[in-house]
Amino acid sequence: MIDEIMPSRWRGRSTVRLLIWLSIPTLLAVAIVADILAAQTPPVLEVPPQIRGGADQEPITPIPPPPAVDPRKRALGERLYNDVRLSAKGNFACASCHDISTNGASGRAASKSPGNDAPANRNPPLNTLSVFNAALSFRLDWEGRHRTLASQAEASIENPGSMDSDVATVASKLAADPDMAGQFFAAYGRGPDRDDILDALTTFERTLLTPGSRFDRWLGGDAAALSADELEGYRLFKSFGCSSCHQGVNVGGNLFQRQGVFRQLVATGPKVVRVPSLRNVATTSPYFHDGSAATLEDAVSRMAAAQLDRTLTDQQVGLLVAFLKTLTGNYRGSPVVGAAP
Repeated sequence: MIDEIMPSRWRGRSTVRLLIWLSIPTLLAVAIVADILAAQTPPVLEVPPQIRGGADQEPITPIPPPPAVDPRKRALGERLYNDVRLSAKGNFACASCHDISTNGASGRAASKSPGNDAPANRNPPLNTLSVFNAALSFRLDWEGRHRTLASQAEASIENPGSMDSDVATVASKLAADPDMAGQFFAAYGRGPDRDDILDALTTFERTLLTPGSRFDRWLGGDAAALSADELEGYRLFKSFGCSSCHQGVNVGGNLFQRQGVFRQLVATGPKVVRVPSLRNVATTSPYFHDGSAATLEDAVSRMAAAQLDRTLTDQQVGLLVAFLKTLTGNYRGSPVVGAAP
């Protein structure tokens, strides 16, 4: 039978050749099936680093180092930041409310120009936000009215509740000072004017970043940077939903939110606010836009109730506060510290 179906040239040859001839249909079938499976199997893709396991998947990202800027403009901006001639009465500077030797803000619930009897834009004025890391927020001030540092700086100079001046007047004062005028010529090639005053201020403010917190070190791979309690606090921070609003490089500062979702949080002020950054939050008491929470523990408990409809235990509050304290960074090589009340 086999001899009849085999080609005549193979008849009488070895069994091995017979087996090879008989296996040809099977090999063809296997090849066809393999082609079909290959067509149906999705290609193996390289997983981007940002979605691999570990810290790359966290909702918070580390603060970058301060940007490289023109040192002449930065030095001029820092001098202007501390110059009381920016105010109408010559007794109020940016640093009067935003003290970069401490927390970039102040220890008071709200700041108003000393000796300035003009009414503030807000009654009562809002709690002072820290200038540290402000450059990383998508909007500025509690209501997010300013999209740029320059806009916010000019509004502060013109605010009747603080400096009560204008940039053109400030430029005239500075031009009368030969030393200051010379510093402007060195940085900008001309004397003081509105655009260069604002540019110098904002150049300096862009450098007011506070990298190097223990939490950022943990994000960078230092497993020993956080304790077990701090890590558990971070786990609660995420599982309770705090990171829905407080995330990104500034742990906030990148969206608007209604305050008092489930119950009242504060009695006065705007109902919708720009979510504040939690960077250095352990140093920036009092809390909320009315400054009504004196301690971080009180702020955490009230936020959980008002925004998440949760009643926290003392242990949960303690763990969350332990995590929040790891967000304190460094400015010019030293940890940010709280201001005197």
